[in-house]
Amino acid sequence: MTELTLPDLGWSDHFARQVTNAAPYRITEVHRDTVTALSPAGEHRLMAPMGTGAIAVGDWVTADAESIAKVLNRQSVLERRTAGTDVKLQLIAANVTTLAIVTSCNADFNEARLERYLVLAAEAGCLPLIVLTKADQSEDADDYRRKAERLSPMVTALTINAKDQSDVDRLAPWVKPGDTLALVGSSGVGKTTLRNALTGQKEATQDIREDDARGRHTTTARAMVRTKLGGWLIDTPGMRALRLSGASDGISAVFDDLEELAASCRFNDCAHDTEPGCAIQAAIAIGSLDPARLKRWRKLVNEEERNSESVAQARARDKGFGKMVKGAMAQKRGRKDF
Repeated sequence: MTELTLPDLGWSDHFARQVTNAAPYRITEVHRDTVTALSPAGEHRLMAPMGTGAIAVGDWVTADAESIAKVLNRQSVLERRTAGTDVKLQLIAANVTTLAIVTSCNADFNEARLERYLVLAAEAGCLPLIVLTKADQSEDADDYRRKAERLSPMVTALTINAKDQSDVDRLAPWVKPGDTLALVGSSGVGKTTLRNALTGQKEATQDIREDDARGRHTTTARAMVRTKLGGWLIDTPGMRALRLSGASDGISAVFDDLEELAASCRFNDCAHDTEPGCAIQAAIAIGSLDPARLKRWRKLVNEEERNSESVAQARARDKGFGKMVKGAMAQKRGRKDF
């Protein structure tokens, strides 16, 4: 690897204001109790005395000797709710400049899933980019691109043949030196092929199923690697489900058109169903709004409300458990005193 400067690694004034005399490092891999990190001096293996659960690939840290001393406040953070009934959040990546949402010009294309990723990007504070792979195998790749761009005014969408290097090089504006691009999407959409083309690596790829255009997971762990274009790439394992939590601002940003319409409804508590003076139903009636988009918006809003309630209940439960433990300890001390 050629010699790197802090700006090459993505360093900015945002991080410099948090550091005085400590040496900064950027995390490239997170392990069980250690991390791999980069600095202008090269690659390092750092211990994580506080554990690695609160550290993400892409984080900036300071270290004393060979141990992490502090995780710097992030410019952006991608996280999702863990699987099952747990309300904990799982870190995906940190300090990402652009989130590349990878799907393909085939049966994998799913507007509801793409909107979830767009909400994730908006909530994280990074730019969204929809990358439509397998464009060379589609009879009308531009139709997929137009559908993707209609999902949000924030979206830029590109159709790409990931096996054509000159086509992949169109991603250059998003991986300039100091920039960090994260790849997310289902298995089998070509993320590993994109990664290979962007970095020059030769990670193995997997075949996809013909019935639903899905494949097996190729990437099994997150890692930040340098691209041939100067910036950084964080590849992530294919996600079977993206469960959002604390994403109300992201939902508002992606569905800004619907929230603007809702503000024009006659009643403040309009359910956007059969109420008179509903601006959303009026837009559906004249064909300027797809009723399926309204349905997807409602689903995300309802999910966010349920998740927020679950988080509040979990905090209340933890608080109650803490009080119970303190009470038991007090009783125990009282018995000893007696």
